[in-house]
Amino acid sequence: MSARLPLLVRGLRRPPQPPGPPRRLRVPCRASSGGGGGLWRRGGPARAAAAAGHPGREQPRPGQPGAPGVGLDRQIIDEILKINEDTRVHGLALQISESSFSNKVLNALKPEKDVDGVTDINLGKLVRGDAHECFVSPVARAVIELLEKSGVNLDGKKILVIGAHGSLEAALQCLFQRKGSMTMSSQWKTPQLQSKLQEADIVVLGSPKPEEIPLSWIQPGTTVLNCSHDFLSGKLGCGSPVVHFSGLIADNDVSLLAAALRIQNVVSSGRRWLREQQYSRWRLHCLKLQPLSPVPSDIEISRAQTPKAVDVLAKEIGLLPDEIEIYGKSKAKVRLSLLERLKDQADGKYVLVAGITPTPLGEGKSTVTIGLVQALTAHLNVNSFACLRQPSQGPTFGVKGGAAGGGYAQVIPMEEFNLHLTGDIHAITAANNLLAAAIDTRILHENTQTDKALYNRLVPSVNGVREFSKIQLARLKRLGIKKTDPNTLTEEEMRKFARLDIDPSTVTWQRVLDTNDRFLRKITIGQANTEKGYSRQAQFDIAVASEIMAVLALTDSLTDMKERLGRMVVASDKSGQPVTAEDLGVTGALTVLMKDAIKPNLMQTLEGTPVFVHAGPFANIAHGNSSVLADKIALKLVGEEGFVVTEAGFGADIGMEKFFNIKCRASGLVPNVVVLVATVRALKMHGGGPSVTAGIPLKREYTEENIPLVADGCCNLQKQIQITQLFGVPVVVALNVFKTDTRAEIDLVCELAKRAGAFDAVPCYHWSVGGKGSVDLARAVREAASEGSRFQFLYDVQLPIVEKIRTIAQAVYGAKDIELSPEAQAKIERYTQQGFGNLPICMAKTHLSLSHQPDKKGVPKDFILPISDVRASIGAGFIYPLVGTMSTMPGLPTRPCFYDIDLDTETEQVKGLF
Repeated sequence: MSARLPLLVRGLRRPPQPPGPPRRLRVPCRASSGGGGGLWRRGGPARAAAAAGHPGREQPRPGQPGAPGVGLDRQIIDEILKINEDTRVHGLALQISESSFSNKVLNALKPEKDVDGVTDINLGKLVRGDAHECFVSPVARAVIELLEKSGVNLDGKKILVIGAHGSLEAALQCLFQRKGSMTMSSQWKTPQLQSKLQEADIVVLGSPKPEEIPLSWIQPGTTVLNCSHDFLSGKLGCGSPVVHFSGLIADNDVSLLAAALRIQNVVSSGRRWLREQQYSRWRLHCLKLQPLSPVPSDIEISRAQTPKAVDVLAKEIGLLPDEIEIYGKSKAKVRLSLLERLKDQADGKYVLVAGITPTPLGEGKSTVTIGLVQALTAHLNVNSFACLRQPSQGPTFGVKGGAAGGGYAQVIPMEEFNLHLTGDIHAITAANNLLAAAIDTRILHENTQTDKALYNRLVPSVNGVREFSKIQLARLKRLGIKKTDPNTLTEEEMRKFARLDIDPSTVTWQRVLDTNDRFLRKITIGQANTEKGYSRQAQFDIAVASEIMAVLALTDSLTDMKERLGRMVVASDKSGQPVTAEDLGVTGALTVLMKDAIKPNLMQTLEGTPVFVHAGPFANIAHGNSSVLADKIALKLVGEEGFVVTEAGFGADIGMEKFFNIKCRASGLVPNVVVLVATVRALKMHGGGPSVTAGIPLKREYTEENIPLVADGCCNLQKQIQITQLFGVPVVVALNVFKTDTRAEIDLVCELAKRAGAFDAVPCYHWSVGGKGSVDLARAVREAASEGSRFQFLYDVQLPIVEKIRTIAQAVYGAKDIELSPEAQAKIERYTQQGFGNLPICMAKTHLSLSHQPDKKGVPKDFILPISDVRASIGAGFIYPLVGTMSTMPGLPTRPCFYDIDLDTETEQVKGLF
């Protein structure tokens, strides 16, 4: 029979060799009786068992001294978990007896690395008939293949499996039953063993035959296979001799083929790993919508839809299990390692959603963004990703409400989207306030200590050893002090190292809080006696106004973020030189606090399409866009034919201009299409309609047809289209339709938009019916993207700061010129002298008008834009001129949103969010 064995088995035969030095854990464990073990790294097999006893020595049995127990289980599991995460390892086999350890040990293996098929997941798939999706025991497969290749017809045969345990027993039974055999299992001490042996056509020995069992019990001509030989160690079970008689297939045949099949499993695992590293097509299961009329509240709609488990969504869009960190059931962070895995994958199309100049009536950019991706993916079967900013908690409880979209175009669960999410804003708050504390503490200690005392406390002796920390060595290098021994510095060098000499009047770094609190806009700090009379005026900003938020939004790696955090300028010293977070020695600590916040947050829309929610910088003193990292990851995931749709804050004159000149400059990404959002109601206000007050019913000009008002207001839409054209990107107008809009008004807006140069103008109904209502918009966006983009920046960053400001004011806002205050002029000169003159510009201006006067609607003309001050976010990488007074801490209105927000204490459901 063995003459018919595959050539592969013949080729594996070799004379016995002495075992090499064993690789063992710190504690002993039993050698396997069923197939040996080993661990393979990429590039070929390497004998390195994760848990292996000496291949030629009897190990303690359970119950004996030194036998495996809970402590050993824990150690082996720890080793297995380490190997699970090692991407160089594609196969892991345990050279231990299954009966000696708990199932927890076996099931600690990742199923995709379980090349011996011992985990419950692999066994379960085998039982279900999904053998092609799992690893099957190489020993069990070897038995079947040897029998079949030896000419044995298994259909109807009586099979007796003796002495097998666990996964081997289960795999043998399952495989034999699939071949039509009648399978029985027995142990060597079974009383009826002799009668069972005499009835069997085929006997499979799962463990060595005891001496007391005579060979005469086996009928002549019975086919016998011995599975107890350990090919890798050269050991025969517990020392039983090889049995030879008519009908026996030699035990070496089984072990040789099992070893070959195990290697085949390792190769398959490696190939699967290689496939996973490549981009894979989405297998997205979209969620069905059942829109109601009238449309319920946002939170009722959100709660009526059951989101997919986030790990299911991640798998559908091609994320690997080790690339996500799950938060609850519906949120996950995505690791940046994905960018390395998909670095050779072409990017998808990049779409920006911007809007006309905002009004209190709202334009619905977030709703359009969500409606567009729902239409692309759920209705046109095109991969798409939405990338949104994380909303601040302040407006959520203040007056604006949430920012998850609305109606049937939302991110769900909307209460998780709007409240806390995964804690990124809290991490920013902690990092920001740590830096603020470091500034004032340093000023206090420098004011109250001599140079020597200050130096000794900054570089203390610990257990008789005195040394600089890594960040202190970096400061010495910047100061030009080429010494590493703290005891060798001169008095002047010690003073230079220890004193930052911060000028308190120049401190620009403020404390932050993610709550609207007008009474923190100006405060006095340091009034306690313990602060020894050091006090100064300061303020709190809203958390999303922190420069750390802008850094998070613009960074492209952990290393880059750390460098940006270190570069943040917090004040000037008394000689006018900038003082940075790096000077304060806090860069590493800030990075630690932000190490998880840098990972984008994965959520989903109402129709089950993917969304990244990441970063949310202010759109006035910062650039108002979601993160570069979220966009880059999404562009890889959607594939070359897919779309990533992101949103810019405020109107196109602010959010879009900053997206192009700041974000795209930092990321190197090129946008393909701009979607410009407008509403009939907002255009009526720009056309001269009456003012609107929150909580008061709209006047009839906004609820009844008024063609003249719409026509007059379209001047703002036309101006925003022209601004977009400055950057060479095609623009599609999305008219967000309300139930009070008439067909004549809708047609007029679309017609005027096309005349102004829009590629297309499309009415959208996603709020009331979901993605189906934006299919026309999705088609228009696809067509516009196919036209190609001739993207260009508005200005060269090498221009003087004043010229860059003037370019934006005149070309974008339509100003006649700019006017600098003396303070602004002085700041520009200082920043230029400090080497920051080549940074892009981030204009901090009212969003309610193209001009600096919020009540000037439409398209103001011939105005002079006043620049009251100029500040710098050096870590984020831009200069921001202030146009007029700019509040960075919102206040609460007379009737905040929190009056309507409540919790059902029985169901724990949130009520009142919108």
